[in-house]
Amino acid sequence: MRWLFLTHRWVGIVTCLFFAMWFASGLVMLFVPYPALSPAARWQGATAIDWTRVDVAPPLAPGAAGLVLEMRGAEPVWRIEQADGTIRTRAARRAATLAPVDERLARQAAVAFAGTPVRSAERLMRDQWTVAGGFDRHRPLWKVSLADPAGTVLYVSSATGLPVQRTTASQRMWNWLGSVPHWLYPTILRQDQPLWRQVVLWVAGPGIAVALTGLWIGILRARFGQRRYRAGRISPYHGWMLWHHVSGLVGGLFLLSWIVSGWLSVDPGRLFAGTTTAPAVLARYRALTAVPSLTLARLAAAAPQARTVEIIGSAGQMRVVIDRASDRARILDAATLAAPHGGDRMWDHATAALVPDGRLQQVDRLGERDAYWPATATLPVLRQRFDDPARTWLYVDPATGEVLARQDRARRLYRWVFDLLHCWDWPWLIERRVLHDGMILILSAFGLILSVSGIRLGYRRVMKRA
Repeated sequence: MRWLFLTHRWVGIVTCLFFAMWFASGLVMLFVPYPALSPAARWQGATAIDWTRVDVAPPLAPGAAGLVLEMRGAEPVWRIEQADGTIRTRAARRAATLAPVDERLARQAAVAFAGTPVRSAERLMRDQWTVAGGFDRHRPLWKVSLADPAGTVLYVSSATGLPVQRTTASQRMWNWLGSVPHWLYPTILRQDQPLWRQVVLWVAGPGIAVALTGLWIGILRARFGQRRYRAGRISPYHGWMLWHHVSGLVGGLFLLSWIVSGWLSVDPGRLFAGTTTAPAVLARYRALTAVPSLTLARLAAAAPQARTVEIIGSAGQMRVVIDRASDRARILDAATLAAPHGGDRMWDHATAALVPDGRLQQVDRLGERDAYWPATATLPVLRQRFDDPARTWLYVDPATGEVLARQDRARRLYRWVFDLLHCWDWPWLIERRVLHDGMILILSAFGLILSVSGIRLGYRRVMKRA
């Protein structure tokens, strides 16, 4: 019992500082998410393809996993996505010579995208808002500050010459109070992924011990029913200690679930890594094949006002996706440039090579989200269940055959121990957003009381010992 109290008291002096920071920053994140430039916003800022300048046929390079035709300034270009995720850009006009993405081109791209004058531009590898690994294939980046009232900053890719991130002054300010402290996300730390992961593990780990011992002590000290303290009190404490005890009894279990799920978010021991499709197998599934009837004239006729035209392959079936990110997106068969035929069943066995140690057991067509597929993702979607040892599920786009996600037993478990416990991402609750946010606000208030009172008590203890 002595070690129980000592652990909670002295480790808690430090961890309550982190608890208070996490609760306060989590409340900010509830209303101001981390900045991101959505595909729909990128599409809105794009310009229509000038088909009169397009005279280079789709370049079906070996290893290509996708082709996109779009404009880079005044020039049409083909974006070639390789199987490893890298991007190459080729001119879609024979007489054109594509210069590297320099400051002049970055400024032009920003003005064309936002319609606002540029204040300044600088070249960088990463900063606070582009530190994530998803920007690696676009580095170095051009940071372009716009002369608008919102203080907008656009980040232009040196690989594509297009904006890939956007922030405003308000977003940056609130995220310094929200996402950055909550995720322990300063650039100097987050740019080193292994170091950042270890820091999160070793900062959150002691917090679990403090939450667990505090909950235990709180229950031991509380008296209910006929055993209550004098004047019917359930707690023997007064002042700050009473606030700490009562808030811990009410919010302690939620604090424990939040800190445990936060610790699990970085996957200690790679418990939730799951299985993956071999890169070579996935590359064969997505490989592009020549379609003689897919001519530039027919593409132009099918998509005269398009801003993006994408050519993709799935199990030998070629598709043309027009303005994917818009509300008028169209998907065509590459051979006929008409709506695809074959229905959902054509993909039942096409994906078998992606799960070689299992057989397809069940296919469900989802028209709305389920417990593992978010509402913001592509719908409808096919959910294919396999009987391999990992119990793999594939989520497949029924129109294109694209494999949108792969989940196995480990990843589905992670969905519950993190998304549910940490973010309360439960479909029934997410659909009732006011209830969801209200419950988090109330319980976070108890968490803040618990943390602030712990800081106060710890300060008094340290000063008394000093």
